[in-house]
Amino acid sequence: MKLGTLKPLLILALPLALLGACNEQAAQNELPAPRHLSEEAAGYYCQMVVLDHAGPKAQLFLSGMPEPLWFSQVRDGIAYLKSPERDGEPLVLYVNDMGRARSWDDPGADNWIDAADAFYVVGSDARGGMGAPELVPFGSWQGAETFIRDHGGKIMRLDEIPAATVLSPVEIDLSAKEAAQ
Repeated sequence: MKLGTLKPLLILALPLALLGACNEQAAQNELPAPRHLSEEAAGYYCQMVVLDHAGPKAQLFLSGMPEPLWFSQVRDGIAYLKSPERDGEPLVLYVNDMGRARSWDDPGADNWIDAADAFYVVGSDARGGMGAPELVPFGSWQGAETFIRDHGGKIMRLDEIPAATVLSPVEIDLSAKEAAQ
């Protein structure tokens, strides 16, 4: 076959090969969908049943892992992201949208939002499932503002939350936690 005959074939084949490579790359970059919160979900740090704790939860997908790490508090999920000592490469952290939650005790099993898109109330009087101060996520600025009126705090985005906010030691009021049970 002459080069002149091959030239049109090569011109057609090259874009098709590039399109195939783009589709493969897009499939690799697709984020896993959030999982339904069930009785099988155990907290990454505490190894306790996540559903046994009040307040918003988090689930984190790591590269190469088909199932998420579960967190009994959003604070713990963000702490994992901001920790210099973590295993694996984070793909996506999902948090409960408390603007769509039934209540603090029932934050929802399927109302997940990407943590990077959430508006967090930081510094409120809210305590998470493990008793530590909670960073309360909302899918809208208005939801966060409404929460602040009753509980105090300020609104921050994920990238604005200082590592010290989630990695520093905190005082946990065990008497309040025990009274709630």
